[in-house]
Amino acid sequence: QVHLVESGGGLVQPGGSLRLSCASSGSISSISAMGWYRQAPGKGREFVARIFNGGATNYADSVKGRFTISRDNARNTVFLQMNSLKPEDTAVYSCNVLDNGASYWGQGTQVTVSS
Repeated sequence: QVHLVESGGGLVQPGGSLRLSCASSGSISSISAMGWYRQAPGKGREFVARIFNGGATNYADSVKGRFTISRDNARNTVFLQMNSLKPEDTAVYSCNVLDNGASYWGQGTQVTVSS
């Protein structure tokens, strides 16, 4: 079992920045990808960004150029740097890890963009 703990959410004004972190622990076998998803009030969960072993990344069109995903392989931690935040980025952001074919989710962290 892999346990994920997210941190870094909060309230920020439009145009501001936040950095999310997700630390993995437990019976980690072979992580192939780490990513972030979000769910806004009244909407379904949507993909935000993902990073694969070797460093390849992909992003949702809505965050390209504003968000950057990175990882610390030694600490099995993934980060999401969010810049130029907009009110429509308000959501619960959840970390996802693919380990040895299994998918694990964190509990989520709230990001609110409001003036």
